[in-house]
Amino acid sequence: MHISKDQRRTDATAVGSLLLHLPNFLCSLFVVALVSVFFGGLGLLVILAWLLSGALVFHRPTESALARHLLRLRYPTPQEQARLEPVWREVTARAGIEGRAYELWVEESDNLNAVAAAGHIVGVTRFAVDQLPNGELAAVLAHELGHHVGGHAWSSLLGYWYALPGRLAWRFLKAFSGVVFKVSRVFGCFGVVFVAMFFGFIALATVGTLYGLPLLILGVPYALAAVGRRSELRADEHAAALGFAPMLAAVLDKLHQQDQRRTAELTHRNGGVPVQESALSKLLSSHPDHYTRLHHLQPYLQPQR
Repeated sequence: MHISKDQRRTDATAVGSLLLHLPNFLCSLFVVALVSVFFGGLGLLVILAWLLSGALVFHRPTESALARHLLRLRYPTPQEQARLEPVWREVTARAGIEGRAYELWVEESDNLNAVAAAGHIVGVTRFAVDQLPNGELAAVLAHELGHHVGGHAWSSLLGYWYALPGRLAWRFLKAFSGVVFKVSRVFGCFGVVFVAMFFGFIALATVGTLYGLPLLILGVPYALAAVGRRSELRADEHAAALGFAPMLAAVLDKLHQQDQRRTAELTHRNGGVPVQESALSKLLSSHPDHYTRLHHLQPYLQPQR
């Protein structure tokens, strides 16, 4: 096995994800700074502690807690470990990656899925472990390894973490404004108009003070989804370059069939009326569609001359 000197890098999609999270980070910093005022002289330490907390993305005990409680993963059983280990060794050997640097986890699910998270987590569903042939399971693991090697996993989690204070503040303001509007109805139309003007004034003042940053944030989810779709194609290319293109294409076909069954179930529940995906939901999708992914795999599926 050849161990590559470059074990992990940060590709363009990872950098793009970090840059797109910058407006969210600045808003969160503003929120944390407001909260730090209540701590008096310790306020600066609160801000510094929050800034340094991103290092927990690579802290193994924190990653384990993330895997268990947020991603709902578990450690493989001895039988699952015996199945996963040889396949994982083959994948990491082809990639020149030190496989022991990562931890394999299993999701208790009957669906075909996998995840790469934080700095060292690679998770697959129980269905993938039990039902996929070795080659297809290797393709799935190679795809998730591609997310780690390209820096997609840690950059997306880091962006999410630093955006969290801003998101919590937004949820609080949204809930608070809802309560205020309900109370204002008691005072009739004048109360509603007054509250609407009050919040409108605050919104305009915020936009003006922060140089339009809140308006920029409105487009961030769509841009992040586009970067996410690109990162999926990059991970596909990583698996294909290791020689798993045909197996990955077979996995994509199974995922497509799984989606079709899910759509058929929704149509049945909807009284036989087909459920159409809206244009906005497509723009917010973090994964490319089946045909796009297969199209990008075609160069690796063509017979070599």
